[in-house]
Amino acid sequence: MSSKNERKTENLVRDKLREYGYYEPENGITIEEQKSEIAKIKTLLSKASKNAKGNAGYPEFIISNRKDTSFLIVFECKPDVKKHQSPTFDKPVEYAVDGALHYAKHLAKQYTVLAVAVSGSTASAMKVSNFLVPAGSTETKELVNESGASVQDIISYDDYYRLASFDPDVARKRHSDLLAFSKELHELIWTKAKISEEDKPLLVSGTLIALMNAPFMKTFGSLPAEDIQESWLLAIKKELDKADIPQAKKDTMLQPYSTIAVHPNLGEPDSKTAKEYPDGVFKEIIMRICDNVWPYINVYHDFDVVGQFYGEFLKYTAGDKKALGIVLTPRHVAELFSLIANVGPESKVLDICAGTGGFLISAMQHMLKKAVTEEERSDIKKNRLLGIENNPKMFALAASNMILRGDGKANLHQASCFDDAVIKAIKKLKPNVGMLNPPYAQSKSDAELHELYFVKQMLDCLESGAIGIAIVPISCAIAPNPVREELMKHHTLDAVMSMPQELFYPVGTVTCIMVWIAGKPHAKSSRKTWFGYWRDDGFVKTKHKGRIDQNEVWPSIRDRWVEMYRNREVHPGESVTQKVTELDEWCAEAYMETDYSKLTREDFEIVVKNYAIYRLLGSQLTGGGEDGSSE
Repeated sequence: MSSKNERKTENLVRDKLREYGYYEPENGITIEEQKSEIAKIKTLLSKASKNAKGNAGYPEFIISNRKDTSFLIVFECKPDVKKHQSPTFDKPVEYAVDGALHYAKHLAKQYTVLAVAVSGSTASAMKVSNFLVPAGSTETKELVNESGASVQDIISYDDYYRLASFDPDVARKRHSDLLAFSKELHELIWTKAKISEEDKPLLVSGTLIALMNAPFMKTFGSLPAEDIQESWLLAIKKELDKADIPQAKKDTMLQPYSTIAVHPNLGEPDSKTAKEYPDGVFKEIIMRICDNVWPYINVYHDFDVVGQFYGEFLKYTAGDKKALGIVLTPRHVAELFSLIANVGPESKVLDICAGTGGFLISAMQHMLKKAVTEEERSDIKKNRLLGIENNPKMFALAASNMILRGDGKANLHQASCFDDAVIKAIKKLKPNVGMLNPPYAQSKSDAELHELYFVKQMLDCLESGAIGIAIVPISCAIAPNPVREELMKHHTLDAVMSMPQELFYPVGTVTCIMVWIAGKPHAKSSRKTWFGYWRDDGFVKTKHKGRIDQNEVWPSIRDRWVEMYRNREVHPGESVTQKVTELDEWCAEAYMETDYSKLTREDFEIVVKNYAIYRLLGSQLTGGGEDGSSE
């Protein structure tokens, strides 16, 4: 039983929770005190007594939310600040921190738990510690904010949720859950609804936007099958109507969703599906997306996870892997671009072949992490992400992706990136970072569509001195082309990194990353170009998941690469600096000193074989791939 003084501490906690809106019914939060009616929690705490007698035990407060049922916050209170934390964390009866972690570890078998320890019986003396225990883990981590400082207050539910989402273990668990779900959803859509490959991602993104509409979210479960499609489209339209963007742009976005809204297999169930899904397949799809994906969108400010969902979903397309005319930029490459550019709240990022918005979303995530005020966060979402996408369906996906993240869609244009009017409008906004994965020319006869023309177009849009980054086929770095001279006449080639040969697996394009400084002629800058040999990102090919960071080595490789680039470090076998002109080869292999201590016979044989194949087949080696545009 709580002592009188402990009740004072509990009252202080209640006051804080009221202040932050935890008790407001519309927030969907449930607060239980020293008990729980949730069966799973009851089971996990059935032997969690702090005195080790094997009886049930409960913290002072257990907070859950229907928006994400796999996340809990628990509070443990002590009146005496001297009893805040023991040196060994193993006295749960006496100390607040020890008690909070004791319960969290029991609950973490099935939940991600935020454990809050509070001591003190007056507001001025109150001491607060916050810890995170990721689901499936026994490891406890002090909760930190975006700048890495420990959180020492009770904060709002959304802030707890957002900060928990930055934890790599929490993100990894959610990512693996999403991977499993994306496969399951693909199977359902493919076998029961027979939706075309290019419409599947639109079905998902449209549903997520429809779920933003509160009336649809509340009523779709009780709608008859024949009314679902119409209500779904109406919900999307209402959410688009709220957006502060021109009507023509809203109409462009709505068009691809209108096609799905009349798809015959999503209406009333036929004799084959009626038994299994009496309310229709579409309702089943919406319910599963609502349960499995909506929580990430609705509360987590964690953009990469949902971007991952789109990418993974496309992997399960039956038949043609390039059904949308795209090869999505791998997520870790989009992240690498943001780190190379060192984006922050002052950056204004442009992608002229935006695709599903992967680069813009990654940049937004990194920019928001560095933002300090709410004004900065709002400015980033509304004004600092600019995109052009030509394909209407891809544009709808990209715009939906931005809407789901709270804004950014107003600065997306559905047009060719060579449209003078659009380019004029973009230049007025003064972008200072460019990111690009252009459409890859299908053959070298596609001279007008050469990848470097897209690079030039991007750089010409940027402010003088801005950084522009592009991932292009390695042929752009080694094969003569008139556009190379044009590029160097106006811009400086700052760096080129040779990327892993199977980066775009299963598509066979070998690529490099080029980093340019816009508006500074290469000859005038008289600068050596830095060349990196970034052939091994630690990812391995797997049968069902494609290339993945199976051994969790990517973060350390990434950090080393970025540090080497920023400091222009030179290491044998890894990097080199060299003065080059448009006539030279732009790749590390041409200038790098070999680190013979690491060379094996196998390495030698691979290089000789690849060179022989290149000489034999030449330009045929390049395939198509881009971040989503099919200009």
